Amino acid sequence: MTFQYLDIEDAIARPGLRMVVVGSVPSPWGEAAKGILHIKGIDWVAVRLAYDNAALKDWAGQQSGPVAIYNDEPPRAGWAAILLLAERLAPVPSLLPADAAERALAFGLAHEICGEWGLGWTRRLQLVEAGFKGGGGFAAPAAKYLAAKYGYQPGTGAVYTARVAALLRLLAARLKGQSAAGSRYYLGNALTAVDIYSATFMALFRPLPPEQCQMRESTRAAFLTPDAETDAALDLILLEHRDMMYAEHLELPLKL
Repeated sequence: MTFQYLDIEDAIARPGLRMVVVGSVPSPWGEAAKGILHIKGIDWVAVRLAYDNAALKDWAGQQSGPVAIYNDEPPRAGWAAILLLAERLAPVPSLLPADAAERALAFGLAHEICGEWGLGWTRRLQLVEAGFKGGGGFAAPAAKYLAAKYGYQPGTGAVYTARVAALLRLLAARLKGQSAAGSRYYLGNALTAVDIYSATFMALFRPLPPEQCQMRESTRAAFLTPDAETDAALDLILLEHRDMMYAEHLELPLKL
């Protein structure tokens, strides 16, 4: 389902679902939230994050994205809170397994991708470290901002890299096991939110081509920063799964 961007005043005045998103960058948290709403067919409008807009900060409660706001309910910023809101607004198709054990596994895998100290979190800090060392990664102003916001510790690049590589191997092993059982998805034989998270978070390693994702070239270069350990763990099956998801389930081109 397509969506439109509104300015902050029009978005605040509008009922229904609004979501603050990062502009000009395929932020995987935001792209995952967009994907969830697209697959569920939920009507919503977008507001681009503006760090200097006091009205937006007061309304959303923070200077970050994505933040989902439904009617007069409190803002929801965490990946799980946004997913559960979408599940409530459109129970079908569900993006969480009905079986309790499988549901728990879905949340566990999703946290390892989206949560604190998960794949996106540690990849972001890995690119901060690279930026500070002048070996690619984020440019100095962005690196400094992200370092302060997300708990970067100087001299811990090897720790971040090891964690990123371990999580990539975990996800690849899961997909390979599923493939051997005849499934293209992370859980059972059906699409779940885990598939959306995995596909969108590959942007931090291999962004979609420009014709599908028009983004700042400096950010594209940062995401493509080479690292031997990370590149070795980035199994082809992860990118094949991403391509399948965008071909069959997610919207292209990205609307940043």
